[in-house]
Amino acid sequence: MASQVSQQNTQTMPLEATLASIISGDQPLDFEQLALEVFSHQFERNLPYRTYCLRRGRTPQSVHHWSEIPAVSTASFRIVDLTCGPAERIFLTSGTTRGPDARGRHLVPHLGLYRAAALAHFAACVTPDGMLAPVLALTPPPELSPHSSLVQMIEWIRETYGTSDDAYFVGQRGLDIEALCARLSGAAREGRPVYLIGLTAAFEELFTCCRAADKTFRLAYGTLVIDTGGNKRGVHGRPPGRSFSRRGFLNACWRLLNVPGYHCVNEYGMTELCSQFYDNVLRERAAGRLTHRYKVGPPWTRTIVVDPETLEEVPPGRPGLLRHFDLANCGSAMAVQTEDLGVAVADGFELRGRVGGAEPRGCALLLEHMTEANADTVVSSARNH
Repeated sequence: MASQVSQQNTQTMPLEATLASIISGDQPLDFEQLALEVFSHQFERNLPYRTYCLRRGRTPQSVHHWSEIPAVSTASFRIVDLTCGPAERIFLTSGTTRGPDARGRHLVPHLGLYRAAALAHFAACVTPDGMLAPVLALTPPPELSPHSSLVQMIEWIRETYGTSDDAYFVGQRGLDIEALCARLSGAAREGRPVYLIGLTAAFEELFTCCRAADKTFRLAYGTLVIDTGGNKRGVHGRPPGRSFSRRGFLNACWRLLNVPGYHCVNEYGMTELCSQFYDNVLRERAAGRLTHRYKVGPPWTRTIVVDPETLEEVPPGRPGLLRHFDLANCGSAMAVQTEDLGVAVADGFELRGRVGGAEPRGCALLLEHMTEANADTVVSSARNH
């Protein structure tokens, strides 16, 4: 029945609108059917992706399961524009892995679909009670980082869950420690919970300064810490300092901010995806369950773990590279092969960092296929940049 409803609506609504409605919970989700529909949509409208799929011998007629949909490497976003139509917004990767001259571009034709995905999973994993509270962002504001997908996501969160006294604390000169500490002191005095959200590196800079000054804050119960980005980059592009372990980070949240570990949620996302993954701890606690910490994706995504050399799926419990399938990426490429290491667990995965050194052989091969399939486009793009 759910499949019939989805089929009827897909026929009468644009695919992107159907997906936004499903993500918002207004229609049932049939991932298998929708994944194949999205693949057909991208094969028809995304020329670089179609030529890549043809080179690999995959077409909508030959693909019968979502896991067979050809994945593109994250590096492909550096060499071709993978889009099904004119971009409503263009987001750029940070360029920290291979330098600022090798930034990837994610062209997003339907910003509303990205917004729906970002807010729906944030609600499920971070604020199941829909708390409205000041959003204190340890990132630049949108006007300083107009091409950051992370900053855009935080701005949507601020608009939805924030109050009139929200604030951003990263400017041209980096993290404004003095202003941030003053705001945290005020929040502690008032006994109001807040959302503290931003770059992991910015939190680590805050913790380092607090320890040096022997300063702590007793933030109100209900305060949520949401960090992202690991320690791949420093604040506003500066090189990161010494990284905290995850246990050290959670310990600092408790000792310096009075925020317990189950109110600390790490986000894992990337510019190339319109959906995000979060620690499961708060969602599980809200449901009355206790479990170990791992990442969970929204219902409209799937993640498999593959061998770095062969790109074949590995058995459960064995580490490998994460490959994500994201229906919210309807306007670009749904299947994205990362260089992030992880292990599949329960209904999610444990993140184990990134591959160090040379690009994994399997990812290099995918990039080679994309480059060869779109040789003329790649050369033209290189000249224009």
